Order: sequence, then C-alpha cells, then structure tokens
Amino acid sequence: MNSFALLADPVRRRIVEVLAEGERPAGRVGEVIRAEFGVGQPAVSNQLRVLREAEVIESLPAGSRRIYRLVPGALDDVTAWIDRYARLWPQRLDALETELARGARPKRA
Repeated sequence: MNSFALLADPVRRRIVEVLAEGERPAGRVGEVIRAEFGVGQPAVSNQLRVLREAEVIESLPAGSRRIYRLVPGALDDVTAWIDRYARLWPQRLDALETELARGARPKRA
C-alpha cells in the first residue's frame, strides 16, 4: 500500500500524528484513538499492524509493553509531493492578493 493510501484512513493518519510527537506505548496510542474515534482495541491493533507492515511505524519491546515510533523517512514520498506543490503557493497567494487589491478599488463610471 502506498503512503497516500495509508494516510487516507483517518485512524491511521491520527496514529501517525500521535507518533510524530514522539514514541508512545501501544496502550497510550490506543487510548487516544479509542477516545477520538470510538473504536475498540482490536480495530486499533489492526491499524497499527497495517502501519507496521507498511514500514511506516515500528514496534520496540520494552519489558511487557510495546513502544511504537515512526520509521524515519517512511513518509518521504508524501513530503516530496507536498514540497513540490508548496513552492507554487506563495506565487499564487501573491497573485490572489493582487487580484483582491484590484477588486477593492472603486469602480469608475
């Protein structure tokens, strides 16, 4: 599954957002997702498995717990795609500002 398809699911996208803040125990990730989406633990575990199999996140043993974290560079294709289009935004915003300024001028009769 490509990165865009992975992130299309709101639960998986939120898991990535949570883990972007830093590594978390599986239980903490599950708490956040269950609270926000009202899904059960099996659904959370399934989404974690999908992200692990896609190598977007990894699971590290910590005693009897599992710690999850993002795999560095796993979403570089998404970042590259966004960067390619983000460079166009300032130009387009400048053009929009110009057009809005023209529209704000009083019309001549």
